[in-house]
Amino acid sequence: MGSLNVDPELQNNSVSCINPLDSEELRRQGHMIIDFIADYYKNVEKQPVRSQVEPGYLSKCLPKSAPNNPEPIEKILQDVQEHIVPGITHWQSPNYFAYFPSSGSVAGIIGEMISTGFNVVGFNWMSSPAATELENIVMDWLGEMLKLPKSFLFSGKGGGVIQGTTCEAILCTLSAARDRILNNIGRENITKLVVYGSDQTHSALQKAAQIAGIDPKNFRAIKTMKSSSFGLSPDSLQSTVESDVEAGLIPLFLCATVGTTGTTAVDPIGPLCDIAKRYGIWVHIDAAYAGSSCICPEFRHFLDGIEDADSFSLNAHKWFFTTLDCCCLWVKNPGALIQSLSTNPEFLRNRASDSKTVVDYKDWQITLSRRFRSLKLWLVLRSYGVTNLRNFLRSHVKMAKLFEELVGTDKRFEVVVPRNFAMVCFRVVPSALDKASDDIEEEPVNKFNNELLESINKSGKLYMTHAIVEGIFVIRFAIGATLTEERHVVAAWKVVQQHLEANLNMI
Repeated sequence: MGSLNVDPELQNNSVSCINPLDSEELRRQGHMIIDFIADYYKNVEKQPVRSQVEPGYLSKCLPKSAPNNPEPIEKILQDVQEHIVPGITHWQSPNYFAYFPSSGSVAGIIGEMISTGFNVVGFNWMSSPAATELENIVMDWLGEMLKLPKSFLFSGKGGGVIQGTTCEAILCTLSAARDRILNNIGRENITKLVVYGSDQTHSALQKAAQIAGIDPKNFRAIKTMKSSSFGLSPDSLQSTVESDVEAGLIPLFLCATVGTTGTTAVDPIGPLCDIAKRYGIWVHIDAAYAGSSCICPEFRHFLDGIEDADSFSLNAHKWFFTTLDCCCLWVKNPGALIQSLSTNPEFLRNRASDSKTVVDYKDWQITLSRRFRSLKLWLVLRSYGVTNLRNFLRSHVKMAKLFEELVGTDKRFEVVVPRNFAMVCFRVVPSALDKASDDIEEEPVNKFNNELLESINKSGKLYMTHAIVEGIFVIRFAIGATLTEERHVVAAWKVVQQHLEANLNMI
């Protein structure tokens, strides 16, 4: 007989003796990790904001396969510093002005750590009662701070749930709206359902419509105009809906936006809801970015008319100092969500759920499993309080006003659309490229602004992104990183001017 080949790993079981959840080792490594993260924030301003690496860089730095034996945390952290940090675009840098902010805070980080430490799976009340009940409480707290109508709160007949992202919030509400109608008219009529937004509405709406089975031909991105600051016109919605009804289609869902991605435009909620009510359209308000500011009385008017909407969401992980992911969704009729999204397998049955006296959040979302997200939002609300949170937001708006004023002092630039919150959309004007002509086509102007933006971002000194509205390429300067101060805004403007001079000299 041949000899039996024994795997060397089976001969040496010392590796398997490690306790993966040893309290003292957690304490030791935890202190190291906190020091590492604290040092990262202390020095993040020195890093190039946008990562400077080339595609595929990391595979050249790391081994081709996982190690057979344990490696010390010291060596792993060294690799994080040397190989991972250079490949990060530093969203927490004070010189980060791209997309929308992903603001953080000590409270948000600590809340995330506690949540991760508990590592509970809160799919229903029974699986962790505190996870469900704390979410109920903080969603009502935040809803009251926003002065949402009682109908959106648990203290009324509605309620709130923390989703991962706006994409999930829109998909859940769209699914609820779809099933509410199809249960009455027959599921075979799904091809007649129509979804509405503007050409500035986030692409999450189109994605949700695709997933929910809406015919792509029945997705309406209604054109907006600069003359109305790129908000969705009620007249345009009315005429579009009328045309669809005349064609035998069924209006289903409208996503109105408070703070669009491109320009932070605001759709007129009240008038849009008036039209929607006539046709039985579910109205969802997407305030992913700008909703946070509405805890400030001076911005609350942007939510006027919300009492006639069906659902509302904002991302606390954008501009509310709560780490990703934390999308807050409120609905007037939780039953519509539950009817559309619930399943009740035997293995999840329990006395509390059967009593119908508790919230089972598995029925308010796409997935079954869910994290204890409310902990970090609870810590943010408690650690800073409403007054400080309002002042944090106001400081960012004040810095945006400063940048807007700086743009206005240089005749080579213009602010393209009115500033509503803490983002300024600007560009180099055509006359800066050719002073002898007042009539320059947009294409070369757009190309120049695009090249200017890329040269700035490539420098690593700051990071901005762009939008195109009515064929105009605009540079978006979005303030919201927690560490940003006025000096960073002033320095950023100087970088913009320096790069403009350099690029003009190349013409």
